[in-house]
Amino acid sequence: MSAGHHHTLHDHGHHGHGHAPASFGRAFAIGIGLNLGFVIVEAAYGFISGSMALIADAGHNLSDVLGLVIAWIASVLTRRPPSARFTYGFKSSSILAALGNAAFLMMALGAILVETIRRLFEPEPVAGTTVMIVAAIGIVINTATALMFMRGRHHDLNIRGAYLHMAADAAVSAGVVVAGLLITLTGAQWIDPATSLVIVGVIAWSTWGLLKDSLRMSLLGVPGNIDERLVRSFLEGLNGVEAVHDLHIWPMSTTETALTAHLVMPGGHPGDGFLHQLAHELEHEFGIGHPTVQIETINGHECVLLDDHTV
Repeated sequence: MSAGHHHTLHDHGHHGHGHAPASFGRAFAIGIGLNLGFVIVEAAYGFISGSMALIADAGHNLSDVLGLVIAWIASVLTRRPPSARFTYGFKSSSILAALGNAAFLMMALGAILVETIRRLFEPEPVAGTTVMIVAAIGIVINTATALMFMRGRHHDLNIRGAYLHMAADAAVSAGVVVAGLLITLTGAQWIDPATSLVIVGVIAWSTWGLLKDSLRMSLLGVPGNIDERLVRSFLEGLNGVEAVHDLHIWPMSTTETALTAHLVMPGGHPGDGFLHQLAHELEHEFGIGHPTVQIETINGHECVLLDDHTV
């Protein structure tokens, strides 16, 4: 590599660094308190009334409380400063939290599914009115908690995980209310486990997207809101750039994205002004707040990372 100028481009004057979780501490605390109290009440009444739908919902709510705890811990860890050992700090803990949340939900689904199938074949009497009252309380609690996380769901996968948990819970509780009403009106006990099956389907559907996104992030995949081809063509179109190679884009956390690239500029290094402008544009056009660019002028030496299949 000839003129291997390494320049880290950070433009801290802009908002693209997005530490979204910072302002959600209170929402996490309230959400965890409310939901933990409700889990205890719901599980107790589920056993008293013999409702598998209530017990299923309580089991799912418990996994949500654990999910909220994990998401909260991660949101605190992401704000810890870098160290000699962890030079990025603990930013990626938010990705692990989103992945853990998805895993928790999947495990809860498996346990609920097994018991629900057993109940379908061996229906047991259910107290419909109790089911309706408890589930109605659940709608209020889950909706209130979901609303607290609503504003952060598009910018942070960790917050989206918390929001999805709560929004799914509110929908599930609504389904349980309907089931309780139908059982009271018809006396058909199979409605309860059937509702539980629908609950499992709703949760599985909402969890799949979270699992997919968090898995991609944990494998350092390009975040879903960034198109690698557009970033590449943007860099190739810069004045003086002849070629781009060794381009990598990866998530540092659920809100921050990093980029490294080698720019071949035969006319020589364009100076710091070019680099600051590039940092500004990458952040505002693509949401990439941590770019590192190497300028190469190529004077007889070829970069060992020229081949895009070489990492």
